[in-house]
Amino acid sequence: MDHDIIIIGAGPAGLSFAREMADSNLNILMIEKQSDEILANPAYDGREIALTHLSHRIMSDLNMWDLIPSDDIALIKSAKVLNGNSPYALSFDHKEVGKENLGFMISNHLIRKAAYQSIKDFDNIKVMDETEVLKIGTDNDKGWVELLNGKRLEAPLLIAADSRFSNTRRMMGISTSMLDFGRTCIVCTMSHELPHDNTAYECFHYDRTVAVLPMNKGQVSVVITLKSEESDALLNMDAQEFANDVAKRIENKFGNMKLSSELYPYPLVASIAKTFCKTRFAVIGDAAIGMHPVTAHGFNLGLGGARMLANNLKKDGINSQNALEKYSRKHRRHAAPIYHGTNAVVKLYTQNYKTAKFARKALLRLGNHIKPAKRLIMNQLTEIKEA
Repeated sequence: MDHDIIIIGAGPAGLSFAREMADSNLNILMIEKQSDEILANPAYDGREIALTHLSHRIMSDLNMWDLIPSDDIALIKSAKVLNGNSPYALSFDHKEVGKENLGFMISNHLIRKAAYQSIKDFDNIKVMDETEVLKIGTDNDKGWVELLNGKRLEAPLLIAADSRFSNTRRMMGISTSMLDFGRTCIVCTMSHELPHDNTAYECFHYDRTVAVLPMNKGQVSVVITLKSEESDALLNMDAQEFANDVAKRIENKFGNMKLSSELYPYPLVASIAKTFCKTRFAVIGDAAIGMHPVTAHGFNLGLGGARMLANNLKKDGINSQNALEKYSRKHRRHAAPIYHGTNAVVKLYTQNYKTAKFARKALLRLGNHIKPAKRLIMNQLTEIKEA
């Protein structure tokens, strides 16, 4: 056959899976629509990624972490969740888990750059850039892809890592549940007057959600979710008007604020595949499960899933269907409750009727006072135990 493994998609999940398999000496081909220049130096896209301790360990093991400048890695030491106009907050602190921090903040484009750099020195990994897959299929003996240029390639194993809207997943007949929230996420960075004290804020207001996440160099990442029909008005705001609006919504916790980047809008659609594998085929990253960003699980689930699949294949071999099915069962069993739980939280905290408002307030107080529940939430957010 042409290769041992063909990976469709050279985003962070696909790249981390390739890096996990690099020491296997298998012949690995990655197929990617974007150019090598873009992969090597991705543009800033407004997204700042909250990473757990498990993701830190995985990226360190794969030699990705050291490829990111230390000045560009911020620490989250505490987090507060606020509801409506109430000053009461569900609070988390790094001292509760005995660590220096709860998590880390790194720009998405820097993670992508580091992930690409991490595989460049391996002779057994090749990236076929500016290439599009037209058709894909498998049988009991092999998988195959047909490229837009007419070329056909074969391998014992195919991996889809091409986004939550994966065409390869669809062509393989894997059905997917998608939830369009009818909302848009607008992200940017802002400078601020008062120190953020490495604290992340999630403010569930009654018309929109505002998250403020600590960065270095006097900056914060701001994530606003609102009804899609209202997004144009926000995007067309004067820069100072926008800054004043954000400062007011977070009760001037950071003093005067100023935009330091463009505004980047992203439609909010969550997805989960009904299975994460078929014969000689598996999906990873967002192609397996695409999360709402409110609990910051998406990227972390992608890294963890890629490692889980790689470990199974290293143990049982790339021809083992059992390895794929074990990965699918275990990763879906872990990810599905997080997916549905996150969607339920989002639904509750975007409803404004009386019973929802009461439930919103009650959950925050219960989260603070019921210690086992709080520990469970903290472990989900930090993945310290898994690390």
